[in-house]
Amino acid sequence: MDILQDLEKRGLIHQTTDREGLEKHLTENQVTLYAGFDPTADSLHIGHLVPITMLKRFQKAGHKPIALVGGGTGMIGDPSGRTSERSLNEEKVVQEYSEKIRKQIGRLLDFDKGENPVQSRNNHDWLAKMTIIDFLRDAGKHFGINYMLAKESVSARIEQGITFTEFSYMILQSLDYLKLYEEENCTLQIGGSDQWGNITAGMELIRRSREHEDQEINVFGLTVPLITKADGTKFGKTAGGAIWLDPEKTSPYEFYQFWINTDDRDVIKFLHYFTFLSEEEMEQLEEEVRTQPEKRVAQKRLAEEMTKEIHSQEALEQAQRITSSLFSGDLKSLNAEEVKQGFKDVPTFHAEKTELGLIDLLVDADISSSKRQAREDIKNGAIYINGERTQELDYAVGVADRIEDQFTVIRRGKKKYFLVSYK
Repeated sequence: MDILQDLEKRGLIHQTTDREGLEKHLTENQVTLYAGFDPTADSLHIGHLVPITMLKRFQKAGHKPIALVGGGTGMIGDPSGRTSERSLNEEKVVQEYSEKIRKQIGRLLDFDKGENPVQSRNNHDWLAKMTIIDFLRDAGKHFGINYMLAKESVSARIEQGITFTEFSYMILQSLDYLKLYEEENCTLQIGGSDQWGNITAGMELIRRSREHEDQEINVFGLTVPLITKADGTKFGKTAGGAIWLDPEKTSPYEFYQFWINTDDRDVIKFLHYFTFLSEEEMEQLEEEVRTQPEKRVAQKRLAEEMTKEIHSQEALEQAQRITSSLFSGDLKSLNAEEVKQGFKDVPTFHAEKTELGLIDLLVDADISSSKRQAREDIKNGAIYINGERTQELDYAVGVADRIEDQFTVIRRGKKKYFLVSYK
């Protein structure tokens, strides 16, 4: 199966320019392609996983991918898919974000390794050197206003208002394609469905700036679909916000939990989009969802693959240990880092490293509303320390109850968790 057939079978193609021509081009050549990543934050999130995975799929098929970090375009802001203008970050901030994202993509795609390594480029290298006169003479002259107004990224913003800054973004991204075409013989750009206008504009700039040449110009564009969830909510968003690829922003445990909680209606689609599992295993997992959905075998497999791929095998095992411990209630098997991940969002009380009377601790930490309530909670068996029920009224929480001398986990009732953190 060729790369385009595989992508189509996975549901990963939204639009292509000249489908037959692209298939012939990919069959007959080792094609250089690129996807762009603008540094709008200090980390990528799971919405970026489709283009990252797409680059990897093309690499596995023998082609040469480029991950382009938008250190230049990130100074401007892409109007595509937005109803209002982005706030502009300072240049120093954008460059810091760019470097963090470059390292992050490099870790996921193994820059400059193997026979057809993924390359890293930053469009700040050429856009920052361009003068306004160069921009207007060499690029602007090839773009008609009517042509630009017809692009959805612009036309959708006309009524609300769009600044010249964002209006010009399309030309800047077009210059990226032209630059990579000239320097790397890059002939395919891929991106999200909202990037179609920018991609085709880049192809047009290449053709117009090379129209005096005799040789045929073969450049192409391909977009992936906007990922939607069956319940109508936005993919990658939770009550706590975005799911980041940076483990400091979204812990491996939280990352694992996001995937394991995938809706039955979405899990097979996500396995096709994001994993490299064999067709045979995919069919087995689809059967599991159909016949035994309560076992959530496909969700577990998805969570395993994604956590291992984005973080590491060690991080996956850690996330699985936390999940198992929380399910069984055996919290003493967790280390401090695992406690920190598993109880990141529970109420936390900071205490001194001294013996603490349990009744006073329950009241001081707002676990029980009063000493009278604390006594009732203890006597009724509603209080658990690190997973173990405690019914002694005079119990003192001490060194033995501290996990790696840093944390004590207290549970009240079946589901209310509290964390005691020691200074």
